[in-house]
Amino acid sequence: ATPTPSSLKWDELKAILLHFGYVLVKGSGSRRKFYHEGKDAMIICHEPHPSSIVDKGCIVDVIEHLKTHGFI
Repeated sequence: ATPTPSSLKWDELKAILLHFGYVLVKGSGSRRKFYHEGKDAMIICHEPHPSSIVDKGCIVDVIEHLKTHGFI
């Protein structure tokens, strides 16, 4: 199994999702939603603060989501 990255920064995650056609929709507090209109798919993550490092659980969820929807 491929190890999950543990040092992904928020801006890097955002750039990856925008590259795949997702649009950032701000939620309440630090909750952020990324929506893909063509796939009618939503990813919800918490924007990290004060650190910019994304929680490993979010990374796992995003990878599974991208696999499920045929992006990777």
